[in-house]
Amino acid sequence: MAGFRGGMGGGMNNLVKQAQKIQEQMQAAEKELEELEVVGLSGGGEEGDETVVIYMNGKKVINGVEFGSKISQMIDLSDEDDVEMLEDLILAAINDGYKKADELYEEKMGKFGGAGLPGMF
Repeated sequence: MAGFRGGMGGGMNNLVKQAQKIQEQMQAAEKELEELEVVGLSGGGEEGDETVVIYMNGKKVINGVEFGSKISQMIDLSDEDDVEMLEDLILAAINDGYKKADELYEEKMGKFGGAGLPGMF
Protein backbone atom coordinates (compact mmCIF):
# COMPACT_ATOMS: atom_id res chain seq x y z
CA MET A 1 0.00 0.00 0.00
CA ALA A 2 2.94 2.26 -0.46
CA GLY A 3 1.32 4.52 -3.08
CA PHE A 4 -1.96 4.93 -1.20
CA ARG A 5 -1.84 8.45 0.23
CA GLY A 6 -4.87 10.36 1.30
CA GLY A 7 -7.21 7.47 0.56
CA MET A 8 -10.47 8.04 2.40
CA GLY A 9 -9.12 11.19 4.02
CA GLY A 10 -9.58 13.26 0.83
CA GLY A 11 -13.12 12.01 0.37
CA MET A 12 -13.91 12.68 4.01
CA ASN A 13 -12.56 16.23 3.73
CA ASN A 14 -14.85 16.84 0.74
CA LEU A 15 -17.80 15.41 2.65
CA VAL A 16 -17.08 17.68 5.62
CA LYS A 17 -16.76 20.70 3.32
CA GLN A 18 -20.09 19.85 1.66
CA ALA A 19 -21.77 19.47 5.04
CA GLN A 20 -20.37 22.84 6.15
CA LYS A 21 -21.61 24.46 2.94
CA ILE A 22 -25.11 23.00 3.43
CA GLN A 23 -25.11 24.15 7.05
CA GLU A 24 -24.15 27.69 5.97
CA GLN A 25 -26.91 27.70 3.34
CA MET A 26 -29.46 26.48 5.90
CA GLN A 27 -28.39 29.17 8.38
CA ALA A 28 -28.75 31.82 5.65
CA ALA A 29 -32.24 30.51 4.79
CA GLU A 30 -33.20 30.53 8.50
CA LYS A 31 -32.03 34.14 8.82
CA GLU A 32 -34.00 35.08 5.72
CA LEU A 33 -37.14 33.49 7.23
CA GLU A 34 -36.67 35.56 10.38
CA GLU A 35 -36.46 38.76 8.31
CA LEU A 36 -39.37 38.11 5.93
CA GLU A 37 -42.80 39.52 6.75
CA VAL A 38 -45.88 37.36 6.41
CA VAL A 39 -49.34 38.94 6.52
CA GLY A 40 -52.29 36.87 7.73
CA LEU A 41 -55.74 38.20 6.90
CA SER A 42 -59.32 37.50 7.86
CA GLY A 43 -62.63 39.22 7.52
CA GLY A 44 -62.36 40.74 4.08
CA GLY A 45 -59.72 38.69 2.34
CA GLU A 46 -57.66 41.80 1.57
CA GLU A 47 -56.28 44.47 3.85
CA GLY A 48 -59.21 46.80 4.36
CA ASP A 49 -61.67 48.39 6.74
CA GLU A 50 -63.27 45.11 7.86
CA THR A 51 -60.12 43.07 8.12
CA VAL A 52 -58.01 41.69 10.94
CA VAL A 53 -54.34 41.66 9.96
CA ILE A 54 -51.63 39.64 11.69
CA TYR A 55 -47.98 40.41 10.95
CA MET A 56 -45.41 37.68 11.54
CA ASN A 57 -42.09 36.56 10.21
CA GLY A 58 -41.38 33.40 8.24
CA LYS A 59 -40.71 31.54 11.48
CA LYS A 60 -44.24 32.29 12.79
CA VAL A 61 -43.24 34.92 15.34
CA ILE A 62 -46.14 37.37 15.53
CA ASN A 63 -44.94 40.97 15.36
CA GLY A 64 -48.22 42.84 15.23
CA VAL A 65 -51.99 42.86 15.04
CA GLU A 66 -54.06 45.44 13.20
CA PHE A 67 -57.81 45.94 13.03
CA GLY A 68 -59.49 47.65 10.10
CA SER A 69 -61.29 50.87 11.02
CA LYS A 70 -64.75 49.30 10.71
CA ILE A 71 -63.88 46.40 13.04
CA SER A 72 -63.78 48.67 16.07
CA GLN A 73 -67.15 50.13 15.06
CA MET A 74 -68.66 46.68 14.53
CA ILE A 75 -67.48 45.13 17.81
CA ASP A 76 -69.17 45.74 21.12
CA LEU A 77 -66.88 44.21 23.73
CA SER A 78 -69.77 43.91 26.16
CA ASP A 79 -71.58 41.65 23.67
CA GLU A 80 -70.42 38.05 24.04
CA ASP A 81 -71.25 37.22 20.40
CA ASP A 82 -69.19 40.18 19.14
CA VAL A 83 -66.23 39.16 21.30
CA GLU A 84 -66.50 35.61 19.98
CA MET A 85 -66.60 36.94 16.40
CA LEU A 86 -63.46 39.03 17.03
CA GLU A 87 -61.69 36.02 18.55
CA ASP A 88 -62.62 33.97 15.48
CA LEU A 89 -61.33 36.70 13.15
CA ILE A 90 -58.03 36.88 15.05
CA LEU A 91 -57.59 33.10 14.97
CA ALA A 92 -58.43 32.99 11.26
CA ALA A 93 -55.84 35.69 10.52
CA ILE A 94 -53.20 33.85 12.59
CA ASN A 95 -53.95 30.58 10.81
CA ASP A 96 -53.77 32.33 7.43
CA GLY A 97 -50.37 33.74 8.41
CA TYR A 98 -49.19 30.32 9.62
CA LYS A 99 -50.21 28.74 6.33
CA LYS A 100 -48.28 31.38 4.39
CA ALA A 101 -45.28 31.00 6.73
CA ASP A 102 -45.34 27.21 6.18
CA GLU A 103 -45.29 27.78 2.42
CA LEU A 104 -42.33 30.16 2.77
CA TYR A 105 -40.52 27.69 5.04
CA GLU A 106 -41.01 24.90 2.51
CA GLU A 107 -39.78 27.18 -0.28
CA LYS A 108 -36.64 28.17 1.63
CA MET A 109 -35.86 24.97 3.53
CA GLY A 110 -37.47 22.23 1.41
CA LYS A 111 -34.48 22.14 -0.91
CA PHE A 112 -32.46 20.69 1.93
CA GLY A 113 -34.77 17.67 1.82
CA GLY A 114 -34.87 17.04 5.54
CA ALA A 115 -31.08 16.82 5.55
CA GLY A 116 -31.46 18.44 8.98
CA LEU A 117 -28.01 18.61 10.40
CA PRO A 118 -27.95 17.96 14.14
CA GLY A 119 -28.53 21.08 16.18
CA MET A 120 -30.05 23.06 13.33
CA PHE A 121 -33.69 22.88 14.45
